[in-house]
Amino acid sequence: MKTIGYAALKAGTPLAPFSFERRALRGNDVAIEILYCGVCHSDLHQSRDDWQDWGPTTYPCVPGHEIIGRVIEIGTGVTRHAVGQLVAVGTIVDSCQHCDQCRKDQEQMCREYPTVTYNGHDRLTGEITRGGYSKHIVVREEFVLTLPQGLDPARAAPLLCAGITVYSPLRTWNVGPGTRVGVIGIGGLGHLAVRLAAGLGAAVTVITRTGEKAAEAKALGAEKMLLSTSRDDMAAAGASFDVIIDTIPVSHDVSPYVQLLDIEGALVIVGNLGNMAGFSSLPLIMGRRRITGSPSGGIAETQEMLDFCARQNILPDCEIIPIQHINHAFERMERGEVKYRFVIDMASLDMA
Repeated sequence: MKTIGYAALKAGTPLAPFSFERRALRGNDVAIEILYCGVCHSDLHQSRDDWQDWGPTTYPCVPGHEIIGRVIEIGTGVTRHAVGQLVAVGTIVDSCQHCDQCRKDQEQMCREYPTVTYNGHDRLTGEITRGGYSKHIVVREEFVLTLPQGLDPARAAPLLCAGITVYSPLRTWNVGPGTRVGVIGIGGLGHLAVRLAAGLGAAVTVITRTGEKAAEAKALGAEKMLLSTSRDDMAAAGASFDVIIDTIPVSHDVSPYVQLLDIEGALVIVGNLGNMAGFSSLPLIMGRRRITGSPSGGIAETQEMLDFCARQNILPDCEIIPIQHINHAFERMERGEVKYRFVIDMASLDMA
C-alpha cells in the first residue's frame, strides 16, 4: 500500500514529507486510515536519535504511536474488526504471544520484546516499523483497539500512550476510593494521571514547584496541592500518600518524595527514561516503601482504559494542529508551551 507521511530523514533534520510503502495485508492484519495522531515527547527524542543507549534510530523515521483511525480493509482471517470501524493503535503492534507475559495480557513486557509502533522490527520480515505521522498503517488485529462510542476521536489519541502510561500503575497499585494519590507535575502525563486517579475515586494531590498552578490542579480534579519547594509543607505532608505518580521527565532526586509515602507506599516513576540520582535506603527499609517504574500497558488494559474514559468522560486537553506545523510543535513542546498535548489532524496531509 502506497502512503505518505512525515519523517526525519536523518538525525538533527526537521521532519519532512516522505512517501513509502506499507506491507500488503496478511490474513490477520487490519489496514487503517489514520485520522488523528498524538505527539509524544518520545517522538521528538526518537527522531533526533537521543536514545542511542536503547538502540539507535533507523532513518527515515516516521514517528507516532498514539493513533486514531478508521478501518479500510481487513485480512481474510480477521474477526475482531470490520471495515468502517473507528479504532486505535498505541505503542506496540506485535509481540511473541506465547511467553508468560503475553499470556498474562502484558504484551508490553514480552520476553522476546514487543514490536514497537515505529523504529521497531517486523517480527516476520525484520523491516523497520513506521508510525502514525502518516496517512495509513497496517497492524496485526490483536493490537488494534476499539474506540468506544462517545469518546471524541479528535482528543482520544494521547490516551494511547500518555493515558495508559499513568492508568496502568494506578490499576497495578489498586487505586480506588480511599486511596491517597500524589501526582508530581501536571504536564502531558500528569494532567491525565490527575483525571484518571480522581475518576477511580482517589483523593488526589498535585505536587508542584509553583503555587500558580492551584486553580489548574483543582480544575483537573485534584483536591489539594503541595508545594515541593516549601520545606515546611513537605515535612507536614510526610507519610501521607499511598501512591505517588512521578511524571518528571528529567533526572532528579526522588528522596524528598519518598518521605511523603506512607508505610508500604509506592513511588512510581513514569517520566524520566534514563539515569537517576541516588537516594537513601533508610526510608525504604523503615517504612517498607517502594520505588518502582512502569511502562505503558497491555492491550486488554489499554482497552479497559479507553472504555473507562468513555464512561467517565475523561479526555486529555489537546491542541489540534496540521502536520505541516509538526516541527514548530516539537519546539514548543520542548519549551513546555502546550496544555497539554498536541494532536495532528491527518486530514491536513496532502496525498496529491
